[in-house]
Amino acid sequence: MEYEDFYQTLGVSRDARPEEIKKAYRRLARTYHPDVSKAPDAEERFKKISQAYEVLSDPEKRRAYDALGSRRPGERFDPPPEWASSFGFQPADGAEGLDLGSFFELFGFGSGGRRRSAFREAPAADVDAGEIEISLEEAHRGAARRLALPHGTVQVKIPPGAQDGQTLRLRGQAPSGLGREKRGDLILRVRVRPHSLFALEGHDLVLRLPVYPWELALGTEVEVPTLDGKVRLKIPPASRAGRRMRLSGRGLHKPGGGAGDLYVVPEPVLPEHWSEEGQELLRRLAASVTEDPRRRLG
Repeated sequence: MEYEDFYQTLGVSRDARPEEIKKAYRRLARTYHPDVSKAPDAEERFKKISQAYEVLSDPEKRRAYDALGSRRPGERFDPPPEWASSFGFQPADGAEGLDLGSFFELFGFGSGGRRRSAFREAPAADVDAGEIEISLEEAHRGAARRLALPHGTVQVKIPPGAQDGQTLRLRGQAPSGLGREKRGDLILRVRVRPHSLFALEGHDLVLRLPVYPWELALGTEVEVPTLDGKVRLKIPPASRAGRRMRLSGRGLHKPGGGAGDLYVVPEPVLPEHWSEEGQELLRRLAASVTEDPRRRLG
C-alpha cells in the first residue's frame, strides 16, 4: 500500500496534542468543505482531511498508525505481518492491496456500509461532536445547522430554549460508521455567544437600562427591547437605581413551553453636554436640596 502522512495532511507535528489536532481539523474542514469551497479539488481535500482526523483523533487508531513508522508520502510498503494482530484487528479476505487510507477506512472510517468491512461488525456508536456556538436569538427560537464531521455532514436541529453549557443528545443522528447498520447518538455541547444587550441567567434575561436621574425621580414610561420586539415599561416615581423590574415571560423560551423573565435594571446616566439653561437648573436644584446623601458615612 502507499504511505499517507496524516500529520502532514492536517499540518500538525507527530507529537501534537488532541486539542491541536481537533483545532487543525476544524480550520481545514471549514476551508475545504464542498458546500463552502470553490476549489476544484475541495471534495477530495475534504475527504483526505476527514480521513486523517478520523485516525489521529482516535487514540487506538493513532497508536496503530504511529506503529507503522514514518515514510515519504506515496512510498509503497506492506505492514508487518504481526501488526494487525498486535492491535487487536481481525482482517478478513480483501484487506490486502489497499492504500493506507482505504485500509483505515476498513477499521471504521465510513463508506456508509457500501463496502464489505474487513473487520468485525461494530455496534452503533455515539459521536461527540464537541461544542456548537449559537447566538442568543438562536437559543431563543431554535436553530438548524449543518455540521461537518469526519464521516460526512449532518443536519442538526437545536430546540428553542437551549442553554449555555447544555449537552444535547440527538438520538440516532450520529453518522453511520462502516459496518454499522444502526446509528448512535450525536452529542453536542451548546455555547451561547455573549449578547450586546442581554445577560443570560438560566432562562431569565437581564437588561441594563440607561436612564436620567430625573426619570427615576419623577417616573416615566420607556420603550425597552426584548427578544420578541420592543415593549413599554413604566418606571414609577422615586425608583431606586439598580432595582430589578420584572417583565414576566419576556425571557428565553423554555423547552417544555413558556419562557423565563426579563429583568430591567435602571442605571442612571448624565448627558454629555449641558446648555447654560440646563446648568442653571442644576444649580437651582442643588440649592433646593437640604439632605446630605453621605450622612450615613459619619
